[in-house]
Amino acid sequence: MDPALGPPDAMAEKRDELTPMMAQYHDLCARYDDAIVLFQVGDFYETFCGAAERSARILEIALTSREDSTGEYPMAGIPIDSAESYIEDLLEAGYRVAVADQVEEPGETSGVVERAVTRVITPGTLTEDELLASDDNNFVAAVARGSGDADPATTADAELALALLDVSTGDFLATSSDSREAIADEISRFAPAEAVVGPDAPTDLCPDGCMVTPYDERAFDRELAGEKLATYFRNPDALLASDAEIRACGAVLAYAEYVRGGAHEGERGESGSDDADSTDATEPSDDSLEAPADGTHLEYLTHLTRYDPREYLLLDAVALRSLELFDPRGVYGRDDATLVGVLDETASALGGRKLRDWLRRPLLEPARIEARLDAVEELTNAVRTRERLHDLLRNVYDLERLIGRISRERANARDLRSLHETLAVVPEIREQVADADCERLASLHESLDPLADVRELLADAIVDEPPIEITEGGIIAEGYDEDLDRLRATARDGKQWIDDLEARERERTGIDSLKVGHNSVHGYYIEVTNANLEAVPENYQRRQTLKNSERFVTPELKDREDEIVGAQERADDLEYELFCNVRRDIAAEVERVQALADALATLDGLVSLATAAAQYDYCRPAIVARDGSGQASGGDGDRILEIEGGRHPVVERTQESFVPNNARFTDDRRLAVITGPNMSGKSTYMRQVAQIVLLAQVGSFVPAQSARLTPVNRIFTRVGASDDIAGGRSTFMVEMDELATILGEADERSLVLLDEVGRGTSTADGMAIAQAITEHLHDAVGATTLFATHHHPLTELTDALEGAFTLHFEVEQVDGEVVFHHEIVPGAASGSYGVEVATAAGVPEDVVERSRELVAAAEPLESGALEDDSIGSRSAAVSDPTLSPSATADGGDIPTDVAAELRALDLAHLTPVEALTELDRLKQLLEK
Repeated sequence: MDPALGPPDAMAEKRDELTPMMAQYHDLCARYDDAIVLFQVGDFYETFCGAAERSARILEIALTSREDSTGEYPMAGIPIDSAESYIEDLLEAGYRVAVADQVEEPGETSGVVERAVTRVITPGTLTEDELLASDDNNFVAAVARGSGDADPATTADAELALALLDVSTGDFLATSSDSREAIADEISRFAPAEAVVGPDAPTDLCPDGCMVTPYDERAFDRELAGEKLATYFRNPDALLASDAEIRACGAVLAYAEYVRGGAHEGERGESGSDDADSTDATEPSDDSLEAPADGTHLEYLTHLTRYDPREYLLLDAVALRSLELFDPRGVYGRDDATLVGVLDETASALGGRKLRDWLRRPLLEPARIEARLDAVEELTNAVRTRERLHDLLRNVYDLERLIGRISRERANARDLRSLHETLAVVPEIREQVADADCERLASLHESLDPLADVRELLADAIVDEPPIEITEGGIIAEGYDEDLDRLRATARDGKQWIDDLEARERERTGIDSLKVGHNSVHGYYIEVTNANLEAVPENYQRRQTLKNSERFVTPELKDREDEIVGAQERADDLEYELFCNVRRDIAAEVERVQALADALATLDGLVSLATAAAQYDYCRPAIVARDGSGQASGGDGDRILEIEGGRHPVVERTQESFVPNNARFTDDRRLAVITGPNMSGKSTYMRQVAQIVLLAQVGSFVPAQSARLTPVNRIFTRVGASDDIAGGRSTFMVEMDELATILGEADERSLVLLDEVGRGTSTADGMAIAQAITEHLHDAVGATTLFATHHHPLTELTDALEGAFTLHFEVEQVDGEVVFHHEIVPGAASGSYGVEVATAAGVPEDVVERSRELVAAAEPLESGALEDDSIGSRSAAVSDPTLSPSATADGGDIPTDVAAELRALDLAHLTPVEALTELDRLKQLLEK
């Protein structure tokens, strides 16, 4: 076990001898042995022993020590006021955190202050605003296998289920598949921060960055999982499609309850030490699995959505990364250079999360795409309405997380006012779409429930600017409760009597310097300086002696003090009770608030898409539905992808100028072999085609003059070089793995992007692989394919493949320098201009000149290779090792093996240094 976790060995050996406080710490560490325990001592959270040493290194804080009668223990602490930032660092370092707060007031106990774990914080179950990204979900996942006693070695294709829960918002999703790759793709799509994995389920599905948490296998039991679900949903069997889905959903609920359950609120009336430690950290009790314990039920979790991944455009982890939907690859030099970064004009956190969900799950059904496009078009054209809606939506708070806090009884009075302020703008938001023409906006108008009764309750009950603390009064509005008003009047009258007391006593005693004051220790008092003590009346009773004065109290003042303090305390208690009642009343409307939140999020997402369309001059794409026979309407066969003046949505935002390009694919033109030099724009072009398709299926306008397409079911990418050294995979092996996935899973309705396939091995092998892949994609798969390559012989394949064609990026040489036009045109490129690109990159001139000489010397050989019947032939290998000898410049013969190697060299694809190395090696072969 990590020395930072579990009970410290130095304490365990003498548990019975420890001081009461250190014994508390030891026992909490033993109970929460999967987490670092932050132990409140005064205004700090302290850690001890191994946990202190580890925390000091991670958090870069001072390591000190605590010494008592039982020994000296390393100690490191963080201020409670700034604890969240430190907790975030611990989570990022891969630790869970158990926060142990004082649950008693130090002045109210004669012994050691009781402490209990009030929160267990893990990456996937965060609810703290300070630790959450406001514009994205934070999911915890559960993976379960269909058969509880299945043997993983023999059930590789058995059903797997995935459940995804955002504890902060209540979003709850479930799906299943017989393919582990499909489940891995869904995990990558939603990027959960944490996952619990059931017995016999694979543990290697989660990507880097997702913490895999061990959890009690009993949570995945079919019967217990079903009972857990039944506490939330009336008929879970009708909601879900299989036992595996029930296991996954029940387990993720049990885990969420464990993490959030047994916590003290730190508020009067909601805390107590008896249940704080009722749940074991790694082995939940049977009771915790069979039914939620008090305080753990997630009341705001009201919806479970079961979906089929095939209902959406599929994007695996490779495609998400290559297309830079959410994470930049640094290619464009900006951290915000992502597709979502361009599109996100949302005004609220609700809208930001909705937009990201749309990008993760683009649509397949043309009717749903058209409905969203109708709304975007209407908002794009209605400029004033769109801008007014954007301004109004800025006032919308994060209702999903807000109602979650309210339901968990963690919300304060300011949270309730935030809800009121949101509801206050809903009527005008609703009015803005009252006359909408399209069906989607009209339905949103009906869904925008202003919750007038909730708003009225909040307006009546909560003051406009309440304090953060909810136990010290000042949060309930005047006139809301008669008893509270009477207590407040009593306290006010008493305070007014106190205020008048000073003037009366000065007049009565003749002491002009007499003062009436108050402090928290002695209460109200009358202060008289030592020089005036002889004038003090007989009914003054000495309360406190100071250096230069005495403080007194009178029987009447004591009575008034008791009256004031009693009234104030009763008022504070009553205010807290009334606040809790209001909060519970709001929590009872959770489903209405969530429905409103979803409608506002959808509207914000649509306004964002319309704003981007208007701001960046996007056009509405034409979505072509397939007819009943599977053919696309319009007479172009099964596929249409036509783009006029297409632009890369991210690159055009980061570059001063951008050259638009066209694309046209049909059944008869389904595979494009794209050539051209490096830096000409091949990769950008391919990505922009894919991003335009993706945006169209999101229901967004697209960066083009016009676009017309049939929806694709999946986008595959093999773009860019990367390795997996930790996993034992070279760059070439990673490339081959990705290609295997594409060739095994793509079909005629897929869009495939291939960039420079065949690197990382010999030129002959690379060329052979590239040719075989091209033929297979054309003949067997039939996918719409864009294949960028420097293997120029591939362009000759298009003569033999009826659905293949060539494209290239034009360049020209001006005064020996390459000028890129970034314009794609039909046909094959005349060369790769590798030496010229090396020159532009600043390679030393002597190396460049030597490279030119080598290229010139090799051109006859390379031309011969291109003319050989074996290259470009569908029935032969790319190169033939039995080529005849060639004549040397001095009349001799080049040996057969050397000639073959020369012909196989792709000089345009070699760096100058690699070219020199190859030349030296071949020269040595000739000399032998």
